[in-house]
Amino acid sequence: MKIRVGYELIYDCPQPTPMILSLNVHFSRASDLIIPDHLITDPSVPVTAYRDRFGNWCTRIVAPKGQIRLTADALINDTGEPDPVVPGARQVPVQELPDETLEFLLGSRYCETDRLSDIAWGLFDKAPTGWGRVQAICDYVNRNVSFGYQHARATKTAWDVFHEQTGVCRDYAHLAIAFCRCMNIPARYCTGYLGDIGMPPPYEPMDFAGWFEAYLDGKWYTFDPRNNTPRIGRVLIARGCDAADVAISNTFGPNTLKSFRVWTDQVFNG
Repeated sequence: MKIRVGYELIYDCPQPTPMILSLNVHFSRASDLIIPDHLITDPSVPVTAYRDRFGNWCTRIVAPKGQIRLTADALINDTGEPDPVVPGARQVPVQELPDETLEFLLGSRYCETDRLSDIAWGLFDKAPTGWGRVQAICDYVNRNVSFGYQHARATKTAWDVFHEQTGVCRDYAHLAIAFCRCMNIPARYCTGYLGDIGMPPPYEPMDFAGWFEAYLDGKWYTFDPRNNTPRIGRVLIARGCDAADVAISNTFGPNTLKSFRVWTDQVFNG
């Protein structure tokens, strides 16, 4: 299966504004790219790139005064297979976890394990360990949180989501991640493209999506408490402890996001 993915962002800056962008397809999918997702800026500005501590590609620019259009349009191969479901995946005892997973067992900016630990154990102590426990967490979050863009805010944490019971995909992921970590299961935040491939209409406006990965039985597995069903065509952009590590843009000066458009569509010819 081939999928066309891309975006167009238009910013208006009253002064030259440095930006760090996390918009490139994750390096783990680089060999799948048929047409790479090179960033194009209008007006043209110097672009440099680096890899952050999670391995994500990050881009640096200085947006000039006035409007700047950022866009990329890529074509990527995909297996066309839905997210794997492995009910037998066992939970790894903390003392046996690899060192590199431990960072994803701790509290973070949007995932307050200290505040949610007693609640998590009260809700999920009786759930089967391993895959069954992560799925029980996803079922709970999906059942108890109502989706709506009007509920989104940059400061909203897992604790807020638990009490307000509203949010967008990243809020669903943050609450599920926090609960997993409270139950001694490493969990990391993911952002990327997720279209409606294989889903019946009506289709929602396209946006970047947030989901998470849990470490079970020696592997990282995808879970999506917002949709809570295996999906086709997920294209990872970045991973981190939570959304603070994978913001699409960090800007260092006043600016206005004038326009925002994302696409991810199956390509049947070409």
